[in-house]
Amino acid sequence: MSAVLPLALAGALALTGCDDRTPALADKLLVVGHRGASALRPEHTLASYRKAVEDGADIIEPDLVSTKDGVLVARHENEISGTTNVAAVEKFASRKTTKMIDGKPLTGWFTEDFTLEELKELRARERIPAVRPGNTQYDDQYEIPTLAEVIALAKELSQSSGRTIHLYAETKHPTYFQSVNLPLEDKLIEALRADDFTRTTATVYIQSFEVANLKDIRAKIGTSQPNWKLVQLMEEASLQPYDFVVAKDARTYADLMTEAGMKEIATYAQGVGPYKRSIIDVDANTGAFLKPSSLVRNAHAANLIVHPYTFRPENSFLPAPLKASGPDSTHNEAGAIKEIQAYLDAGIDGFFTDDPAVGREAVDTYKR
Repeated sequence: MSAVLPLALAGALALTGCDDRTPALADKLLVVGHRGASALRPEHTLASYRKAVEDGADIIEPDLVSTKDGVLVARHENEISGTTNVAAVEKFASRKTTKMIDGKPLTGWFTEDFTLEELKELRARERIPAVRPGNTQYDDQYEIPTLAEVIALAKELSQSSGRTIHLYAETKHPTYFQSVNLPLEDKLIEALRADDFTRTTATVYIQSFEVANLKDIRAKIGTSQPNWKLVQLMEEASLQPYDFVVAKDARTYADLMTEAGMKEIATYAQGVGPYKRSIIDVDANTGAFLKPSSLVRNAHAANLIVHPYTFRPENSFLPAPLKASGPDSTHNEAGAIKEIQAYLDAGIDGFFTDDPAVGREAVDTYKR
């Protein structure tokens, strides 16, 4: 157990079950820059990815959606009014529309209605300015990057830093994009194979909240890309992968988290990316950590790595006992480190964080 945790967490958080925690499967605990260093720069910009690497991230994560002309670009969602200045660009006012995305109506501007050339006219903005007011100073400075540009940056930063910077690509809303004749899978495989860096040098994790498209990617690549690792993302246990909803498959993420579910995942993937509270939940009244679930143990029994999401450094996102004095926007490094190290105790193999400097400190000061 980490030397930092016994006093900080054993009493204050009532964390139980650490004495029989599951050991990590990986030799190295990986710090994944979630959308880059999104606590410090607007997410999914080259500046955010660069900052993540400067602050110690092992891996940077581009979420991928498609343009109208079939180019993969880095955005968390295909609806971009919250992360760009599109609403302020008069020439694109008529593009505002309502669509059904994963079965829910969503109104705004969508990447698939813009060519890459048009998207390049837009500029990124901070998604949650109330929590991250410091990031608003960078609004309207950065373009929306393509996957090819993110790969080129990872290659450049690998050369300048002297360490290989790996990629963690997510296919967003794959069933939806298939339905509008802009499937993501072949474009992703093509882009990754087009560059020597991602074809042979870097480890490339490919993740999705859906199941069928990961199986499709596995079928397409077989064992031809040993440096590519497929990862099954998991939302809260009660929810379903959207492709299950479409297929009228009644299973939920909870079913995937079981021992049998993990064994099935291992037939097409090398890892799982669960919501962190599926590993260690918190008491609804006090915020104290509860006993770790069997998720990590079940995954490791199937030889799957575990990379939960998302560890964020602001008070707003931390359990009550770890919050510092101040508003929700308070950057609480000490509390965030304690939270991460509790999950390291539970045996995770790496994690997604919005502040890789905090994540790196948590790993570097941790003792198994």
